Amino acid sequence: MSDEEIRRVLGLLYQDDTLRAFASLVLGDAGGLSPKTLHKLAAGGLAARDESGEWRATPERFRELMRARAEPAEELSAEERVLRTFLVDGRLTTLAMRRDKRLVVLRYIARVFEPGVRYPEKDVNVALRAFHDDYAALRRYLVDEDLLSREDNVYWRSGGPVDL
Repeated sequence: MSDEEIRRVLGLLYQDDTLRAFASLVLGDAGGLSPKTLHKLAAGGLAARDESGEWRATPERFRELMRARAEPAEELSAEERVLRTFLVDGRLTTLAMRRDKRLVVLRYIARVFEPGVRYPEKDVNVALRAFHDDYAALRRYLVDEDLLSREDNVYWRSGGPVDL
């Protein structure tokens, strides 16, 4: 499918006469449409004659154009699917999830903290608030799952994957 074919279809829909004709065909009313306009639509793949010779709209043309231009979907790992499900624009949509899925999300969040660096509780809260308003629950989950350790209101990363 070429860019020229897409431009042709969009050009037909940009013109008032062909747009109205296409709308009439979609609504099942081909009466009164000029043969010239119908042939223009047919040339763009937006109209066709059925077995009885009647004109009909072919909106499936849009699907064909979209499929031809669509990039193949990338294969996502199970971890990436979980992250896409529970993180929208970098924020957690919910904390209520199964433990296995919560662990995937918590490991992702734990990457915010550098291994070997000690963080005061207020800095941990600020970092976690970027992910969810209930930063205390997140902090507790991270500690409970041994991704963060705590002593005297100082936290450090103690688990999870490390980016090299």
